Amino acid sequence: MRILIVLPSQDRVSGNWVTACRFQQGLEKQGHRVIVLDTPLQPRGFLRQRTRDFSPDVTLLLHAYRAGNPWLTETVDMDIPFLVLLTGTDINHGLGVPEEGEIIRTVLLQAAAVLVQNPLIADQFRDSHPHLSTRLQLLTPGIILGETHYELRKTHALSRDVTLFLCPAGLRPVKGVLALLEMFDPVAAERSDLLVAFCGPQLDADYCRHFLTEISARPWARYLGSIPPNAMASAMHEVDVILNNSQSEGLSNALLEAATIGLPILARKIPGNEAVVRHNRNGLLYETPLEFKQYALQLLDHEKRQQLTCPDTERYDPDHEAAELATILMGAAKSRGSD
Repeated sequence: MRILIVLPSQDRVSGNWVTACRFQQGLEKQGHRVIVLDTPLQPRGFLRQRTRDFSPDVTLLLHAYRAGNPWLTETVDMDIPFLVLLTGTDINHGLGVPEEGEIIRTVLLQAAAVLVQNPLIADQFRDSHPHLSTRLQLLTPGIILGETHYELRKTHALSRDVTLFLCPAGLRPVKGVLALLEMFDPVAAERSDLLVAFCGPQLDADYCRHFLTEISARPWARYLGSIPPNAMASAMHEVDVILNNSQSEGLSNALLEAATIGLPILARKIPGNEAVVRHNRNGLLYETPLEFKQYALQLLDHEKRQQLTCPDTERYDPDHEAAELATILMGAAKSRGSD
């Protein structure tokens, strides 16, 4: 089976690229031919030509709006079944924006299947959008831990004598990295034995300028730039706590990696994080800045971190994910062939 995966044009360390490459690797192991294409919102014939050249049996869109809009525009006269993997941005932002919402609804209604990898978000979406959920399917998530060696503390001259908190996230408003800095201010005022580091691509110019200005004024915080996805697992082994302060998440690859490794997580209590973080088992979930401060101070204690070090090496099996995905894709391709 020839499978086309389409995702928005983004930095290749983004979560969408990590997911697309994992899907491609898993599906190719099963004997399918897979190509991954990233597309701008206005592809101007590029997506159309590449799709015609490849002639896929089925297409998977990773983003209902930013991949769905160019797909609908470029393939309007092509009879190619497609599926869409909903993102947190689609559900929590796009549907509420008139122009984006109209496209997302069209994509969901035309898709052969709508995939979600977070069961909590799937349930919420069924309740809030029953007319868009008739083809909704839950795809069990998987994760592949990269094998590239990466000496995080040595590479970035980070002290080995401090508790290291790391927030892996693209620098854009929805990830809440500016607010995270501010919430750490009272923690750093009480304790000097911590360092807060951020890694990820710069995705919003104005927001990045503000963030970099603010972080430069805090000696206990560092921006590390982007870490290659294949090196993230190695980097995490030198970290004490993984952070997530997103306003919206579908399912964070970084949190799946941390949960698999057994690294304690301190995360904002949202459905995208609650599907991974089990409070007081493999991490702590906060709702307010006061709770955040309380939990961050707790995690400066080695014994508390040890209590939350619970590696879950079998829960996110990428081979199981790929097998499920292949079955869904084949079903979509066959159903179109029998129409």
